Amino acid sequence: MPLAVNGIALKGRVAVVTGSTSGIGLGVADALAAHGAAVLLNGFGPGTAIDAAIARVAAHGAPVAYSAADMSRRDEIAAMLTQAARELGPVDILVNNAGIQFTAPVEEFPVERWDAILAINLSAVFHATRAALPGMRERNWGRIVNIASTHGLVASVHKAAYVAAKHGVLGFTKVVALETATTDITCNAVCPGWVLTPLVQRQIDALAERDRLSPAQAKQALLAEKQPSQEFATPEQIGGVVAFLCSEAAAQVRGVALPVDGGWLAQ
Repeated sequence: MPLAVNGIALKGRVAVVTGSTSGIGLGVADALAAHGAAVLLNGFGPGTAIDAAIARVAAHGAPVAYSAADMSRRDEIAAMLTQAARELGPVDILVNNAGIQFTAPVEEFPVERWDAILAINLSAVFHATRAALPGMRERNWGRIVNIASTHGLVASVHKAAYVAAKHGVLGFTKVVALETATTDITCNAVCPGWVLTPLVQRQIDALAERDRLSPAQAKQALLAEKQPSQEFATPEQIGGVVAFLCSEAAAQVRGVALPVDGGWLAQ
């Protein structure tokens, strides 16, 4: 269930959330719908999982649409924004969440994986924002929230492409915030630490296999290395933060990189 946040009224708003059929993106979509927004979901996965995601978000009573747009293709990104406007109404909220990961030392990093990560984790943020901004400017209202990472602020070994992309997302966020500073459009980033999503679960599984650990031991090892709270953040918590950034209370929160990281960056 989404976390309750008082004073957030998004009824009548239309949101597009990329990469939202599972994990953080689904938590964000669920939170926005709970506060009244119509939501366009986007992502890949088995049909049953997509149907379940749509049903979960639609349970709040707001309209829901779905796009299978590939975030590595700028033409499909533009078509997704057009679809949202056609099926739900003009897009007021854009949450750029879609992301992929791959780990390897720089000298062994496959060039095609670098290109794919930069395309989906960074370039897609630009393409979607570029498509959404003209309508937001026309109506003089909008909220753009980019899901970055603690790795937008600090680095870890073997994550060259991911770290580079997320640092780029934060720079891009600041530029858009400055370019919209005299309008009622805001652009901010959320920087999660470890969140137990399918993406992170794959890292846990790899760690368990590499070091011959149980799943529980691998989870603890991952948290102990970075996250002082020793707890994963949840997609619902990230959703609550995004909902706040979309509220009127956050109208003068602009260009920030807001950590939700269990103390990772406090060290």
